[in-house]
Amino acid sequence: MTLPADDNVNSYTFCVELKGSQWFLQKGKMIAYYGSIDFNGVGHGSLDRLLRTSFHSPLHAADWVVAQGQGKMLLADRAFDVNSFDLEDGNLTVRAGNLLAFQPTLALKQSIVPGFLTLLGTGKFVAASNGPVVFMEPPLRVDPQALVGWADCPSPCHHYDHAYMTGVLGGIRALTGLGGASGEEHQFEFTGAGTVLLQSTETLRPEQPTGAVPQEAGVPGGHAPSAGGAQSGSPRLPGQLGDLQRRFGL
Repeated sequence: MTLPADDNVNSYTFCVELKGSQWFLQKGKMIAYYGSIDFNGVGHGSLDRLLRTSFHSPLHAADWVVAQGQGKMLLADRAFDVNSFDLEDGNLTVRAGNLLAFQPTLALKQSIVPGFLTLLGTGKFVAASNGPVVFMEPPLRVDPQALVGWADCPSPCHHYDHAYMTGVLGGIRALTGLGGASGEEHQFEFTGAGTVLLQSTETLRPEQPTGAVPQEAGVPGGHAPSAGGAQSGSPRLPGQLGDLQRRFGL
């Protein structure tokens, strides 16, 4: 009874109240619940009508369930900051891994930008960010790793720094994929009216497959990796390319 209804418990946990209602929930983001709540896969037969109106992203269908019933449900994501946002006849695109849950009054669609999903309509959704969210207005260029999403503005374009494109490092990375590109070399460029949502860090935490057992001592089914089996460092390439890799720390 002391838990809030559809509000934050703290910076890292959000409480959803269900009163015979339904929410779409990304697998692995529920940490506890009170009451009588059922969780059904997106492909569940009785949910066909709901899916026809609210869920239009078949590539991500296996990552989502529908929570329904009576009670309060706590959501969290690996100690990320968690917040809710309200859309009113809106159009918002968000990084797929950051979207934790949303009301079925919103329609989910596949974004044209890989790794992002678009929410349309009116309703509430819950998203995580690595640090507090910063709201910016176009025109601007942003580090792709800091990007959480954007609302009511066109999808971004890729922008590459000229020195990166013509330099030695850019050539190596283009040919081999080694090292990646930093935000100073490659950005997403936003133009027009709207809002861009950024997290206050450039670091994306790696995703853990749903249902995977952490390889840690003390976790049921897990174990600590043996010293003999651990491998350190990155593979090195032979010849001149290997020399360049060592020289530039790739």
